[in-house]
This record gives sequence, structure tokens and C-alpha cells, in this order.
Amino acid sequence: MLPGLPLSLGLTLSYVGLIILLPICALVYKAASLGPVAYWEIVSSPRAIASYRVTGLSALGATLFNLFFGFALAWVLVRYRFPGRRLVDAIVDLPFALPTAVAGIALTSLFAANGWFGSALAGIGIQVAYTPLGIMVAMAFTSLPFIVRTVQPVLEDLDPALEEGAQSLGASDLSIFFRVILPLLGPALLAGVSLSFARSLGEFGAIIFIAGNLPNQTEITALLTYIRLEEYDYQAAAAIASVLLITAFVMLAVTNILQAYGLRYTQKG
Repeated sequence: MLPGLPLSLGLTLSYVGLIILLPICALVYKAASLGPVAYWEIVSSPRAIASYRVTGLSALGATLFNLFFGFALAWVLVRYRFPGRRLVDAIVDLPFALPTAVAGIALTSLFAANGWFGSALAGIGIQVAYTPLGIMVAMAFTSLPFIVRTVQPVLEDLDPALEEGAQSLGASDLSIFFRVILPLLGPALLAGVSLSFARSLGEFGAIIFIAGNLPNQTEITALLTYIRLEEYDYQAAAAIASVLLITAFVMLAVTNILQAYGLRYTQKG
């Protein structure tokens, strides 16, 4: 037995119970107190369904953007040396340190019709602020580090001999990428995508300033939950929030299964 294991295990379980399990249990209990009929009426109301659609599609769009851009950013940071590389690497973690409300205000200022980016985009007929596109921008900003930071260490630890061996056998750069590198990065990419999507689903502060918050158009599920709390309708808030909770649990379960399968496939290969 490792020294200090009982104490460290006790502290860990206490932390998990108080900080993670207790709020989740309270949420489930509050939602379950409604009864199945009332619960279904709340979570299936037209306004709630519209918020699921806006949240889910925006999170999907932001995650797909981060999948390509985040992977490219991680690749550049690992494979190339250039002036300012350390600064760029530090900026990747900015969404972790920056309060989400501050990020939302900054993004709104940049992408508003009179903002630096917004005025340029308005010239070609693209409006970002107060549209679903603005929600995607906010989600992409806050969730980008999850993909970069999960892929980056795996890229750094890749054995160069694998690529050199493929090159000695006559494989092209494209073939090496898709048949050697990408399969090894699969589990890390999957983890990063799942974390990015989960963060986007639950994002609130960065979105409410840039979204416009119009019911059935740009109202996200987290905001609808907050509105129900402001109305002191705690059961309805818990019911709506439980939909996001269930979605996150299902997504993480599927991700873990796919990761386990990918690791077994990689080890066999």
C-alpha cells in the first residue's frame, strides 16, 4: 500500500462527493420531483426544444471548427520553430484564464457591426453578433484549448522512427499522415473533441453578450435555465438542465467506448 493512500483517497472521495456528486444528485432529485408527465411537458416545450437546437447545432459547428483549426495549431506549435512561438503557445490558454463574461464582451465589441471584424464582415453581408454564428464564435473561443492541449503532448511524444520508417518504404507525406500519424492521434483527438463539445454545451458567460438571446432563435439552453431560476421555477430549471446533463453523460460514455476501442486497435497495429 502506498504511504498516505487512505488519507489521499479519503480526501479525493470527499472532494468528488461534495463538489461533483452532491450538486448532480440535487439536480436529479429536483428534476425527478416533477413526475414524468410534468417533466416531459417542460423539457419538450417548443421554447426548450428550440434552445436545444440552437445549443446543439452551435456546439457542433464550433467543435468542427476547433477540430481542424485546433489540430493545425497544435501541429504548428509542435513541428515548427518560429519567432513568437512561446507567445502563441501561451495565448492558447487565454480562454482558461479569461473570465467568460469578459470574453463575451470583447467578442461582441469585435464582431458588432461597428467593430473591427464586424464592420469588415458586414461589408460582404455577414453578420456575426446577435446571430447563431456569434454563438459559434463564442463557443469556439472558449473551447479551443481543449483540443490543442490534448493533441499537443501526443504529437510531441510520437516516435520519429515511425515516420522515418514509412518514408524509407516509399510512403508519401500524405500517406504517412493518414496511415501512421492520424491513427496514433485518434484517441487524443476524440478526447479533445468530446471535451470541446461538452464545454460548448455548457457555456454561458461568453455567449449571452453576443447571442442576442431571442427565444426560438438565439436563446441557448443554459440561458433558458437561468431564466427559469430568475422566475423561481427551480423544478423547471432543473428539468431543462438535466437534458444537458444527460447529453453530456451519454456523449462521454460513447467517447470512452470509442477511445478504448481505438487504443486496442492501435496496440494491435
